[in-house]
Amino acid sequence: MAELTPFALKDTPALIEAVYPAQKISIEAQAERKAVQSQTLTGLGSYWKGRKPLILVRSIVLGSLLPQTDDAEKDLEIFEMLMGFDIESLAKRAYIQNSIKPTDIASSISLDNPWDYFSHNIKITDPDFSDVSSIQFPIDSNAMGFKLRWSRDIDEQDKINLLTQYLKTIDGYEEKANLGKRCEQIDPKWLYSHIWKHVNRHYKKLGVSVDSHQELVSQFGILRFGKTPTVGDSFSGGGSIPFEAARVGFDVIASDLNPVALMLSWGALNVLGVDTKQQEKLLAEQERVKHLVESELNELGVEVDSQGNRAKAYLYCSETICPQTGWRVPMSPTWVISASRNVIADLVPNYEFKRFDIDVISGVSNDELKKASNGTIQKGNLVYELDGKIYSTPIKTLRGDYKERDGKSKNALRHWEKSDFHAQEGDVFQERLYAIQWIRKETINSGRQETYFSSVTSEDLAREKIVHQFVKYNLHEWQTKGYVADMEIEPGAETTRLTRERGWTHWHHLFDARSILTLALTKKAMSSSAMYPYLLIGFAKQLDWLNKGCYFGTGAARESISHMFSNQALNVLVNYGTRSSFSCYPIWELNFLDRKLSSNSISIASCSAENINQEAEYWITDPPYADAVNYHEITEFFISWLRKDPPVPFNQWNWDSRRALAIKGSGDDFRKGMVNAYKAMADHMPDNGMQCVMFTHQDTSIWSDMIGIFWASGLQVVGAWYIATETTSELKKGGYVQGTVILMLRKRPAGENTGFKQRLLPAVRAEVKRQIETMMHLNDEVKDKLGEPVFNDSDLQMAGYAAALKVLTSYTHIGGEDVTSFALRPRTKGEVTVVDEIVQQAAEAANSLLVPEGLSSDTWQKINGIQRFYLRMMDIETTGATKLDNYQNFAKAFRVEDYSRVMGNMGANKAHLKQIPEFASRDLTDSTEIGSTWLGYLVIGLQQILNEKEPQTVVNQLQADLPDFMEARPILIDILAFIEKKAPEQATRDAADVLGARLKNMRALGQ
Repeated sequence: MAELTPFALKDTPALIEAVYPAQKISIEAQAERKAVQSQTLTGLGSYWKGRKPLILVRSIVLGSLLPQTDDAEKDLEIFEMLMGFDIESLAKRAYIQNSIKPTDIASSISLDNPWDYFSHNIKITDPDFSDVSSIQFPIDSNAMGFKLRWSRDIDEQDKINLLTQYLKTIDGYEEKANLGKRCEQIDPKWLYSHIWKHVNRHYKKLGVSVDSHQELVSQFGILRFGKTPTVGDSFSGGGSIPFEAARVGFDVIASDLNPVALMLSWGALNVLGVDTKQQEKLLAEQERVKHLVESELNELGVEVDSQGNRAKAYLYCSETICPQTGWRVPMSPTWVISASRNVIADLVPNYEFKRFDIDVISGVSNDELKKASNGTIQKGNLVYELDGKIYSTPIKTLRGDYKERDGKSKNALRHWEKSDFHAQEGDVFQERLYAIQWIRKETINSGRQETYFSSVTSEDLAREKIVHQFVKYNLHEWQTKGYVADMEIEPGAETTRLTRERGWTHWHHLFDARSILTLALTKKAMSSSAMYPYLLIGFAKQLDWLNKGCYFGTGAARESISHMFSNQALNVLVNYGTRSSFSCYPIWELNFLDRKLSSNSISIASCSAENINQEAEYWITDPPYADAVNYHEITEFFISWLRKDPPVPFNQWNWDSRRALAIKGSGDDFRKGMVNAYKAMADHMPDNGMQCVMFTHQDTSIWSDMIGIFWASGLQVVGAWYIATETTSELKKGGYVQGTVILMLRKRPAGENTGFKQRLLPAVRAEVKRQIETMMHLNDEVKDKLGEPVFNDSDLQMAGYAAALKVLTSYTHIGGEDVTSFALRPRTKGEVTVVDEIVQQAAEAANSLLVPEGLSSDTWQKINGIQRFYLRMMDIETTGATKLDNYQNFAKAFRVEDYSRVMGNMGANKAHLKQIPEFASRDLTDSTEIGSTWLGYLVIGLQQILNEKEPQTVVNQLQADLPDFMEARPILIDILAFIEKKAPEQATRDAADVLGARLKNMRALGQ
């Protein structure tokens, strides 16, 4: 048997440079995203939104390590096995999920001896089943009136074999994958046990002999680098890249400027994979802290009523004096408390004190519930009714908004002091407790607690007063010792609104008195623990879920309290929910993995990307970009509570957001910061190392910026892939990109390489053509065997950008100018550089090759963007691909101004084009994007035929409306033939057939 030869693969191209199952990775990535709070790393803190899916990271690190061989199809097959995408792995995943039932098997596959696998409830005396053994599968057991069950004696492998056969009857990878657990949820030793013989056989000549991913990483690391390779991430953020790299056996380096990012990366690497003994110790410490806090709160008597009922949640609202009436009015966008239980808050005028009492009423009618849904805050106004008259005042008027001579916005709100923790008398906005959710005494410790909502009583207000007095007495000491935040809020894109809208000046102003009390007691109790750093990660989660930005959802299914960072902003609410200590501690608990991480070397450093000083064979990064989240501002929310006397190793980090050093925004500073970062990584990488850059942009100007950044960093793009990483939702429609671009880079070869625009364009077009044709050839080969292609249109589209980057980044000079100087040169607004032109032409070259099936290349070349978009998407819709990101991506690629004008539905997973009959006359005027095109005129013609207009009359109208009719006639015929094949409704297909035939017959008629 061959032995491993160190550096034998030193210069061999990586698999990911040529082959990458982007479609399947997209499906798996979205499945991971849909798990929401059940994702592995969100247990550390879901407030960090930028984590890339772990399955995506795994695919990148493995694809970068594995070599290309002379058998691309086999390379792909082995890679999919290593990812858990092969049919037997899918069957194992379905086996664990237990989603496939005996009736599914029985109705789908042929079995000669079914009773070896199933049991039944058939009675032999039943005349319809005189001989059970004669029943031939497939059958519909439900229709036949008997039940099938798995036999108790069925062997595990036999069951997996049956599931494998069943999955082969299902079309489409997504449908198969949706029947199983995610790979990360399953014991890897069992899940991948069947693949290693295939892996070892494929790489036998290299001396590879492995039975785990960790051994695979070690041995291929020796073959490439002479050692186990290191994966570095200098923008580690939430820690998904170093975590997943460590899980499969790479050594890892994680670094970041932001201490919260470092804490989360540390938690991913040190908490989730902690051994059982440490888990038990941590759980015991959490329980100790929880007991201490509850004991103090019980001694104060502030969370239990006189009957022994335990508070679960407190509902607060802002309150203000109406300038029109002088009445004090509670503020809330809704007075529904629970839609599922028909509970509302009813405002009752109190004429003596010119305010409203608030009664909590349960079991109201649906009409009363609907009426209560209209709160006193409507479209930015305070709106309420008093004595039959409706009063409305803009919130900005209540605040006293105005602008100074320099244009800066100001208002009359008092700026809170450091010693404040609630509104003072005379403040515009007061805070009021208006309802409490209680857990009935007898059900507190039961598995199913019984809760109810009540109005606020004098007894409740007395407990509220105790809380305020206790916080007031201790606040200064707590802040001095670091138990409570005392940091000022620095103005910024996210933070300025806190002062503008509420007058808050310090971070603890975002927390009500009860939250401050619970958090202070918690931090005090944990600060002396040997497990302090582990506990702090849970404490940071509590900060997110226990503050004035926690929206109380009234829910049709159940009511709940959200967390501050359910989106990526600092929200200022007029009403919010506060959890009691009893209901907030489950959030504090940390999840653990069943298995330890496999990495031998883990390093976490507090430094900027441009100051890294450690070596890595692979640098994999998800950097900031033009529309990045303002993490440097948002994380100050956490830093303010965590920065004083941090434990080891947190005390090695700078507990400051370091705003000035953060790479953010766009433009010249952004490019310079990125160049410094990526040059530093290139300098700390061997010549045969690789970098992967992930970013979520397809705008041409951003691609041009990225080219400049890589140029100046000495890097060359060698591949690009598009991954649909995000789940689409109505809330994210339009404003959010749904995918991630994966760019693979190597060091640019030494030496001078000068290019000129007239030479670059042909080179780019040739590379686009070569790359797309290679990918389409592999598509055809795999589709013939497996029934589905490797690459979708988005992947092929990305090949155009990749080709441009691959060609352009190989040059050191463009038109005689040094590329580094070109990259760093300030850009004027609206400037179109030679790079912009080449990137755009590369995209157009790629799009020109993606001719929809059934349409001629000549027609495709002659039609414009909106027509290409409509016909391309019509073709894609025949495959059932109706996710919004498909439409977004192709609209950008074809440079469509407003693709929504031709969309019938913009729903999350229901997006589709307008069908021919659905276009309104206003959609097809000459002033619209599609109305003046050949396709637009054909839509009108088809609608006329559907309305039973004489076909010849329609043809005559086309002749009159189109001055180039005779030249356009072949194109019209071709488009009609395409519509005849692709239109979803039969009537339109028939109309296209009629109109197309009439146009074809014009020559025969001498017209």
